[in-house]
Amino acid sequence: MATIIIIGAGLGGMSAAYELKAELGKQHDVILVNDKPDFEFNPSNPWIAVRWRERKDISLPIEPHVKKKGIRFIHAALTGLQPLEQQIRLSDSQHLHYDFLVLCTGPALAFEEVQGAGPTAGGTASVCTLSHAEECLHSVNGLLDEPGPVIVGAMPGASCFGPAYEYAFILDRHLRDKKVRKDVPMTFVTSEPYIGHLGLNGVGDSKGMLESELRMRDMQWICNARTVAARDGVMTVEELDEDGNVKRTHSLPYKHAMMLPAFAGISPLRGLEGLVNPRGFVIVDEHQRNPVFPQIYAAGVCIAIPPQHKTPVPTGVPKTGYMIETMVSAIVHNIAADLEGHPATATATWNAICLADMGDTGAAFVALPQIPPRNVNWFKKGKWVHLGKIAFEKYFLGKIKSGNTDPIYEKYVLKILGIARLQEPSGPK
Repeated sequence: MATIIIIGAGLGGMSAAYELKAELGKQHDVILVNDKPDFEFNPSNPWIAVRWRERKDISLPIEPHVKKKGIRFIHAALTGLQPLEQQIRLSDSQHLHYDFLVLCTGPALAFEEVQGAGPTAGGTASVCTLSHAEECLHSVNGLLDEPGPVIVGAMPGASCFGPAYEYAFILDRHLRDKKVRKDVPMTFVTSEPYIGHLGLNGVGDSKGMLESELRMRDMQWICNARTVAARDGVMTVEELDEDGNVKRTHSLPYKHAMMLPAFAGISPLRGLEGLVNPRGFVIVDEHQRNPVFPQIYAAGVCIAIPPQHKTPVPTGVPKTGYMIETMVSAIVHNIAADLEGHPATATATWNAICLADMGDTGAAFVALPQIPPRNVNWFKKGKWVHLGKIAFEKYFLGKIKSGNTDPIYEKYVLKILGIARLQEPSGPK
């Protein structure tokens, strides 16, 4: 009997646990480890920050659902990894041996790289986790009581830009609903070289469409923005030119700021030579397997993908849901092959497919492959995306409850993207 341990119970980790157990059966032990007792559907976090959702709407206890499938769950954090010994150490003092390790840890949030940034320092809010989004809600409520300037965007090194745009548009809708938008000037501050770059060198007409949305919503923007500090209600931003020189320094006052940070690998993995790069992201080959430690696989935000295009302010490459789903499928097939004595052959489809809510409308993009040049380069806006994302949330939470192993993006999201029109919902209820 082999022991397969999955670290992390987000989109990738939960899918990996269910798919591995379905593929390997009772003769092998599948263990899921997570530092929280609940699965949290992070794509809905921006809705938490304006109380369009509550915690109970987008989180589920992990153990009762995975236990029904014969998966052992351990609520503990990873504190150490000895890849040569094939052992992990957990925060509850357990030491576990593995035959295969699947890392789906997600990232560490590198707020410390910008002075004063992050909920702990108090300079900026975040929607990166459910708890952060709940804290962000308190800041938004304060803004409703005492309106003032708002800054939304992404800091140097950020790789996940979609939620910043989502949050800006959702907050705009929320403030208009509350009849205070006229008293709240908004500025979008981003490390992207242009609006709609998204860490992908743009997708279709993402630049033109997102610039148009910002104009329609009376939002100013600053690109090539190197955020230096956020403290005492003032954000210091250096705007760079194309050569990386400081073109202008902005001191932007704000009442509320939500800025996405750069990501890094989690601390227990950092410095493990051969396993991770200098920022702590896991190095994988085309089979999602580490070249030095072939018993270790990884999927999702924790893996290393180098940027393909240099930008004046560093930007990372996003790992979207469809890409993560195919990474997990490749891992499952390759572990099963290894156990049967066959070589790994499965590879992930590194395509980007995304649904982004915009409060009362939405935007969807398809980039096949994610890095240009592409076979498909498609970006569309419509109220059908807004409804589609609401439906996707319910569908995915149902998948977690049931232990469904269907590839959700192939069977559901791609169908959504084929729909031209849907009836407009009254709101994300």
